[in-house]
Amino acid sequence: MKNTQILIVDDDPKIRTVLRRCLEGEGATVLEAGNKAETLAAVSAHPIDLITLDLDLGDDDGFDVARTVRNQSKVPIIMVTGKDDVIDRVVGLEIGADDYIIKPFHLREVVARIKSVLRRARNDGPPKPTFANGTTAWRFDDLVAVIDEMKLFDRDGALIELTSGEFKLLEVFLKRPKRVLSRDQLMDLIGSHSYTPLDRTIDNQIARLRKKIERNPAAPRLISTIRGIGYSFTCDVQVCKDQPLSNKAESALARSD
Repeated sequence: MKNTQILIVDDDPKIRTVLRRCLEGEGATVLEAGNKAETLAAVSAHPIDLITLDLDLGDDDGFDVARTVRNQSKVPIIMVTGKDDVIDRVVGLEIGADDYIIKPFHLREVVARIKSVLRRARNDGPPKPTFANGTTAWRFDDLVAVIDEMKLFDRDGALIELTSGEFKLLEVFLKRPKRVLSRDQLMDLIGSHSYTPLDRTIDNQIARLRKKIERNPAAPRLISTIRGIGYSFTCDVQVCKDQPLSNKAESALARSD
């Protein structure tokens, strides 16, 4: 994290101190803020590379702070909260947050997430497969899907094996990011007409898909469960066209034909 300037926003000075020492140990320059005014002043005065933002700032609303910062800057924001609330997570991502961390957290997880977000922001991560000849690539969380070919590639360009049902479900999510979809809607969209209210087919399919695309299927970040309603694909999706394939993805695509 050398040559990186990180702003820690938290109203608890003890947490700020712990995070600052950890990140400085990784080579980062760290600034601190305890409220909205201090945050906006820091963003205006310094070239911030990333913000960790606690949602509970006492008199200030973390969502409001994030919204104001996002209106002024594209600086990456990682939200930090003590509530494992899916709705809060969805709202945060809709505002423009780049990631979400639940308290209590492990410092190694914080460092890993910061490095991942910085890598995406700077486009200096592992090579990602890109496509040509009119093919459309759907990018999300360092993965790439080629819907026309029903192919999914991992962060290193290797092919991830999905069943036709799993890929159809992924396609539904990729085309409707950050929308809450009921089980009925999902079953209709993937073309299953034998669904009953007590059927667990969609839940089982989502569980299998999570095992293949989530970094940690036990704590999914891409496909969130909306209790009592259904599911939401909470990841940003980028659609790209007419770009050359990476060699590894080209080989994987050829072998699968």
